[in-house]
Amino acid sequence: MKSLAELEAIRQKTLERVSVRKEADDAIRVVVGMATCGIAAGARPVMLKFLEEVQRRNLHNVTVSQTGCIGMCRLEPMLDVIMPGKEKVTYVKVTPDMVPRIVAEHIVNGRPVEEYTITAAESK
Repeated sequence: MKSLAELEAIRQKTLERVSVRKEADDAIRVVVGMATCGIAAGARPVMLKFLEEVQRRNLHNVTVSQTGCIGMCRLEPMLDVIMPGKEKVTYVKVTPDMVPRIVAEHIVNGRPVEEYTITAAESK
C-alpha cells in the first residue's frame, strides 16, 4: 500500500463483497453431501447435474455447494434444499435423473418431491 487512496479502494471492494454475501443469504441453497461415502455412492454426478440444471434454467437465486458427511451413509447420495423461510428438505438416494424434477417442482415451484425425501425413505 502506497497511499490512503489505495486503502480506501480496498475498503470499498471489501464492503461490496460483504453486501453481495448479505444478498446471497436470501438465496435458495442446495447442499450436496460430498464425503467419501457420498462420492462413492454417486454424489459427484448429482452435484454436476444440479449445477448444469441451475445454469440451464438461468436461476440466479440458487447456490449449489458441498458439505462433508451428513451421517446416514446408507441413504447417500444425499442433499438438502434450503429455501428462505421454509424447513430444510433432505433428499436421499438421489440420482442425476432425479435432479430436473427436484429443480422444477421444488426449487422453481416450491413443492418438495415427497417420494425422494428422507421422510419417504424412513417410512419404507
